[in-house]
Formats: sequence, structure tokens, C-alpha cells
Amino acid sequence: MSNESDGNFVTTDGRNIGGVMMEMKNITLRFGGVVALENISFNILEGEVRAIIGPNGAGKSSMLNVISGFYVPQEGDVIFQGSSRPSLKPFEVAHQGIARTFQNIALFEGMSVLDNVMTGRLTKMKTGIFSQMIWAGKAEREEIENREAVEKIIDFLEIQSIRKTPVSRLPYGLKKRVELARALAAEPNLLLLDEPMAGMNVEEKQDMSRFILDVNNEFGTTIALIEHDMGVVMDLSDRVVVMDYGRKIGDGTPDEVRNNQEVIDAYLGVSHD
Repeated sequence: MSNESDGNFVTTDGRNIGGVMMEMKNITLRFGGVVALENISFNILEGEVRAIIGPNGAGKSSMLNVISGFYVPQEGDVIFQGSSRPSLKPFEVAHQGIARTFQNIALFEGMSVLDNVMTGRLTKMKTGIFSQMIWAGKAEREEIENREAVEKIIDFLEIQSIRKTPVSRLPYGLKKRVELARALAAEPNLLLLDEPMAGMNVEEKQDMSRFILDVNNEFGTTIALIEHDMGVVMDLSDRVVVMDYGRKIGDGTPDEVRNNQEVIDAYLGVSHD
């Protein structure tokens, strides 16, 4: 990200980044006597790829769970699209346009790829269960429309050849791609990715990196991700927030973070004992 004007940014590759979509203000999260997050503030801008990094135990997943609405902090405020966000149920978060993938794959193993991705369209289905059972009229039209949307995502992520394959038979890298497809099926404004490259080989990481950039470029989807592979983070991200032991120790462009001495000492250069 190179230029700033009137609160908006222009990236080095010419993409326009808009105003603030979400702001985390002085977030503190405790589990009993353990402080997982301590007075952390940062924002996520519309259209950017925002990375959250840090060593194991830094509080990254806890922060992603706060962003997704799964955790409610004891102190601080989450401002989403200009309004303070109250405690929400998972389906209410989905209706707000937030979707996510998980560090540990959470797919329906006995179902096909197509059926798994179709579950991502549940928030788009308006007809009642009785109408869906008889599959006629409005329910039939709705099913066809949702199937068409899912097929486009399957084509986009280049998984046409496995669309009828049970997920249990897929290798790890393809399961990760299916999980991304399911999240995209919800047509999110904000996509949360929890270690999307974990466990992948070099080729699989390259493919996933390409798809993440394509989602951001072609759909305009705002992305916040946790990732341990620093090469991936520096290549994909517009801005990076760095955490260590539940505190924020760095925030800025990849170059700014790369040259931050506290970040180097805590994460990039010196390992924890």
C-alpha cells in the first residue's frame, strides 16, 4: 500500500482501498484470570487484505474470533460499518456479510464437494422448509439460482473435476480450497481466513495465494487472514498487524512491519524460549 488520500489508499498495483469497514477499539478479552487480548486497536479497510501475525500464543485466533463475533470482549468496542456491534449469534454474523474458514478444516466429510459448497448459500435461501420439500415454484427457482451461483464459484476455484467427489476422499490441499469455496458461496463482504496455507506444500500454497488475490481483485472482497508463512504474508497483504502475548506490537505495511525492531525481536528474528 503506497499512497494515502482522504482516508483512502491506493496500492502499489493500482487497487483502490476504501474507508474503514471494521474498527477494533481497545479490545480486551479474558478467560478467567488469563488475558488473551489486552487493549488492542486496529482497523480493517474496505477492499484490503489485512494480515494478523504473531508467534504461537500471541492471541491471533482469539482476535479472529472477536472479529467474527464468536467471542465478545469484556472491554472495548467492535465498530462494523459505522455502528457498534452488539453480541450476535453466528447466523446473525453471517447475515452481516462475514464468512470464515477455520484452522482445522470443518467440512461435511460424507457429502460431495458440491453439497458442501451449497451449504454456504443457506443465508441466501428465503423459502420455508415445506416449500423446499415439495421443490416447486419459488423454492425450485431459488434452488436453481443458488446452484448457478455455486457452480460459478466451483469454476472460479478450478475444482470442477471433483464437484461430485465426497470430501473424505480429497487430499488436504483440495479440502482447504473447498472450504474457501463454501465461504465464498455466502458472498461475504468480509472474508476471514484462519491459516489458509497451514499444512500445504509449496505448489498448494502458490495456488491458494493466487486464489486469495483473485477473490480480492475480482470480487472486491475484504480479507483478514492469519498466516504463519511470512513470505505469503508479505506477498499478499496490504497491511499487517503484529501481536505478541496478547498485545499489539506492530501495525503497518509489510515493509514497515519488516523493519520494525520490536517485531523483529519478538517474531521475525528471535524465537521465544
